[in-house]
Amino acid sequence: MSRLDAIAGLNAGSYQRHPLHGGAGAGRGAIPPPVWTEKNCYADLWIAVLHALRLEPLAMLPCTLAVDFEGDQWTFFKPSLDALYVLYGIDVQELNVWRPLIEHVTEHLSTGKLISTEADAFWLPDTAGTDYRTQHTKTTILIASLDAQASQLGYFHNAGYFELAGEDFRQVLRVDAAAAGPLPLYAELVRTDRLVRREPAELASLSLALLRTQLLRRPATNPFLRFGDRLTRDLPELQARGLPHYHAWAFASIRQAGAAFDLLAANLRWQAGFGHPALIPAAECFDTIAQANKALILKGARAVNAGRPFDAAAMCATMAQAWEQGMTLLSEALDAGPQT
Repeated sequence: MSRLDAIAGLNAGSYQRHPLHGGAGAGRGAIPPPVWTEKNCYADLWIAVLHALRLEPLAMLPCTLAVDFEGDQWTFFKPSLDALYVLYGIDVQELNVWRPLIEHVTEHLSTGKLISTEADAFWLPDTAGTDYRTQHTKTTILIASLDAQASQLGYFHNAGYFELAGEDFRQVLRVDAAAAGPLPLYAELVRTDRLVRREPAELASLSLALLRTQLLRRPATNPFLRFGDRLTRDLPELQARGLPHYHAWAFASIRQAGAAFDLLAANLRWQAGFGHPALIPAAECFDTIAQANKALILKGARAVNAGRPFDAAAMCATMAQAWEQGMTLLSEALDAGPQT
């Protein structure tokens, strides 16, 4: 057989999403339906691949606690490579792409390793309706299956697992000379040979330790106050430059902030089930931020499209208050320790 599968039994047609992506279980128990189904390409692929490996991605989410408004964008949050190793035994290293990418993929998938790589969403069929065959957009995928003879590729992207073939295959892997490009794509080698399947309580305990560490890295000043001031100044330019510019700005700002606090709330609710019910009030504050950003991105788009005035001050003030209260409640809950 020419097909290489780094994860046994994985199939695009039968892949079931994790509740964080709106899959079975969302809205029941500790995980409400996600406000933001898709977060960002890197966080999403790790949610999906950990789920496919029968590991719990909720444990890696403390990384969202330290997100900040950087001036022209919010932090593009990612789970740290150290956290992936501590929690799951997954080792991620940069891949030196010194030969054609397809040769690296063939070699490493044959030994059970996975490859994450930059890709152009223009050639990813799961982006149909947005980028596919419409516009060139940089994103990240994680390759889990390859059939070089049939020109087929299985990959994690956004909220799921998908397959592509034909010209898409040749372009994504830069098989044709015309698609090679002047520089190699950035790629990472993902080793799962030391995978650790921890008991849920042990995994939660390690995740809680990460949460304490990330709390120390939270912004020194309220990021939503700074974001609100910047949005007021930038709104005339956003309206003048139109919807395409607005959508690019909103992905870098509103979506990253909203998705981060959506995931942070999910982690806290999960942690609450392991003797920390005092985390729930903080989670509810961060829910407010996730919901307010979803409303903001829609209202902002309508205002830009119609060219009408839009005052986001009240929404940003609500988020700023929720951030202050949530951080205070979270600090107090972590200081209080577990409850029996």
